[in-house]
Amino acid sequence: MIARRCLVAGRVQGVFYRASTRARAEALGVTGHARNLPDGRVEVLACGTPEAVDALCAWLWQGSPASSVSAVAIEELALESVQPWPPVFRTT
Repeated sequence: MIARRCLVAGRVQGVFYRASTRARAEALGVTGHARNLPDGRVEVLACGTPEAVDALCAWLWQGSPASSVSAVAIEELALESVQPWPPVFRTT
């Protein structure tokens, strides 16, 4: 199991980006969260198998049909830093 923190920039707020990310994460079996940041980016915490997390991280470039992603910064996290493990994927 791995954890990644992704910061997604572009037109990603107010365009169903978080809801689309949650749906994709649930389909992949990834837990964590997607939340809006005050600077206009979306933060995505992705926890799961390496294959599933990598697939979600790649999908973040696509996003919702109305979004336009300009950058995705991915940071590896130590599993201890996200304990307790998020049981589901949340949007906030």
